[in-house]
Amino acid sequence: MSTDDRHRLVVDEVADHVVTIGFDHPEKRNALDRATVEELDAALRAHARRPTILVLHSTTPGMFVAGADIAELRDRDADDALMSINAGLFERLAAHRWPTIAAIDGYALGGGCELAMACDLRLATPGSTFAQPELGLGILAGAGGNWRLRELVGLATARRMLYTGLRLDGEQALDAGLVDEVVAPDELLPRTLELAGRIGRNSWRALELTKLALAQHRSATTSFDVAAQALLFESDDKRDRM
Repeated sequence: MSTDDRHRLVVDEVADHVVTIGFDHPEKRNALDRATVEELDAALRAHARRPTILVLHSTTPGMFVAGADIAELRDRDADDALMSINAGLFERLAAHRWPTIAAIDGYALGGGCELAMACDLRLATPGSTFAQPELGLGILAGAGGNWRLRELVGLATARRMLYTGLRLDGEQALDAGLVDEVVAPDELLPRTLELAGRIGRNSWRALELTKLALAQHRSATTSFDVAAQALLFESDDKRDRM
């Protein structure tokens, strides 16, 4: 099987009502290429009806999701931006009816950081790295980064991360409110599964309704971001920078 044909995700039900979704494309540092997006979409649909806690992680230690696939991103145009390929995926991830948890060890850059922020909870290792470097590529954090980052870390830190590409390690991300807990690499997945199990002992209907309640009245900028990204995707500056 060629690298292009292989599956990007490993999906397992590790306990009753707990499903892990493991990114398994280390050749590209688990970059969010179109094939990965489609597989994750399929995994979300497959677990949309039965109460399920989803745990997103990497099958490769020291690696989470390095970001979008730059080779693909460079060739996307305004029509692609308006299709909301990553933004739509993260909206559907955030809309999963029951809680989702990201277990992060390594780079969570750009789309990888936005992916993690679309989950309800985030656990990380000290060596993890979080950043939104999109402006340096001539685009913006249009898949939820602009508003989710602000909601999690506050406006001042969001500005620094977006304007300057500031990188946060695991402990800094914890201090900023970007992650909920920092654990050693060998404890990351066991601790995340333990947390998922604890959440799953609650009433599933109460969990679902609580998640809906928390999502009310959010200050999303996704519609603007999609339109702005469409404009930027057509620019020569973006193509040169990528």
